[in-house]
Amino acid sequence: MRLRLIIIALLAVALLAPTLVHDSRPVQAQTGQQTHVVQAGENLYRIALRYGLSWPVLAQANGITNPNLIYVGQVLIIPGTSGGVVVTPVVPTSVPPATGQTSYTVRAGDTLTRIALQFGTTVNALVQANGIVNPNLIYVGQVLIIPGTSGGVVVTPVPTTVPGQPTQPPVQPTQPPVQPTAPPYSGGSFELGGHVQDFAYPDYMRQAGMSWVKRQVRYSLGDDPSAIASWITQAHSQGFRILLGVVGNSAQLGSGGDGYMDQYATYVGGLAALGPDAIEVWNEMNLDREWPQGQINPTMYVRLLSKSYTAIKNRNASVMVISGAPSPTGAEGAFGLDRVWNDDRYIAGMAAAGAANYADCIGLHYNEGIVSPDQTSNDPRGDSYYTRFYWGMVNTYWNAFGGSRPLCFTELGYLSGEGYGSVPAGFSWAANTTVAQQAAWLGRAAALSRSSGKVRLMIVWNVDFTAYGDDPQAGYAIVRPGGSCPACGPLGSAMQ
Repeated sequence: MRLRLIIIALLAVALLAPTLVHDSRPVQAQTGQQTHVVQAGENLYRIALRYGLSWPVLAQANGITNPNLIYVGQVLIIPGTSGGVVVTPVVPTSVPPATGQTSYTVRAGDTLTRIALQFGTTVNALVQANGIVNPNLIYVGQVLIIPGTSGGVVVTPVPTTVPGQPTQPPVQPTQPPVQPTAPPYSGGSFELGGHVQDFAYPDYMRQAGMSWVKRQVRYSLGDDPSAIASWITQAHSQGFRILLGVVGNSAQLGSGGDGYMDQYATYVGGLAALGPDAIEVWNEMNLDREWPQGQINPTMYVRLLSKSYTAIKNRNASVMVISGAPSPTGAEGAFGLDRVWNDDRYIAGMAAAGAANYADCIGLHYNEGIVSPDQTSNDPRGDSYYTRFYWGMVNTYWNAFGGSRPLCFTELGYLSGEGYGSVPAGFSWAANTTVAQQAAWLGRAAALSRSSGKVRLMIVWNVDFTAYGDDPQAGYAIVRPGGSCPACGPLGSAMQ
């Protein structure tokens, strides 16, 4: 948690969002060819998925040189299986195994990563062998071909049907099954986690019903992603999924622009190759503490997000990409737009710039509450600004994206100075919050998130931070002075 900007005034200004420009002339459809008109919120990947294609095939058919730039109203040709003509969208189905091939029937709770580990292969090999468009979408009862090995090298045959020729079977697997050490991200139901400093309390986290751990990475030019490998190994060895929140260097971004963005994207792509379960792209980029002063702009951020999303998915398609969470604030009127944007304005700008095309989940923070998450008005501070309330944050972010993406709380916490003495002056609003209230409110927030149908992941800020000064991080920790965890019980109950 970082020192919050004090809300002094609000300024309502209309947001003007630039329109993305497509860099290729549209290809004309021939008579009989099926076309698709791009709708708001769509991207090339999702359109290809709808018609049972891969996005590179769709891009090639339409002369698209930059797959990240398509526009609403653009007419796309849907390439077919014969002569380029498709009559109706194709729903992806399982590829039937040839005689002698090893196959596996998907069961409840399975993911491609889990299945790949079980048979000693890779997600990419399974994707290619089974013609899977989206590695996060498999279904119970689906029959998967298990690609084999040859001389210790995984073979990744691509099943194709050529008129007059049978599909070539892959080689039988010879490696023994490998048991997974942690359940990988599979999309789907709500999960709970905690932001850790030292990951010293995994048993408490399990008691709290947590299955995720978050750690923050500070990236500067020249950093090697392999330095973070031990964090990933540690989390998985303890049975946890891991979210890496990657914050870049504001000064280097300010001076380096797109060149720095490219280096950042390469770095997070390198992290993805190491096997984390999720990556959050930046943090609180609506503040000049984390983004260059005078350059705060959601369109600039979405440019970074698009580069990062592409790099991550190219290296490891199973990694969940979470957009950076803005800081909840209403301080732009006091400090000016060169230093801070209100997060509701900023998130609306992200949506207008197409952020949903480059994120599996929309990141948000909530850490200034002093009332129950059930409450929606009458904050003791008197202003009842939306950032004061759990539902104020959820509904603002959900509505900004029209519900097109789930929400991920990458930071949710309640500050209590109990056991540490008085809270710092900048946090006097939390002076009366008790540890019992912190515990009850966290448990209730988890329960509401779980049942909301809007929240995919809630990361508690925080588990075990110990610094308590001008930035009272330890006051947010669920492990309190003396080593107890009062919030573990309410959190665990919410997850049962």
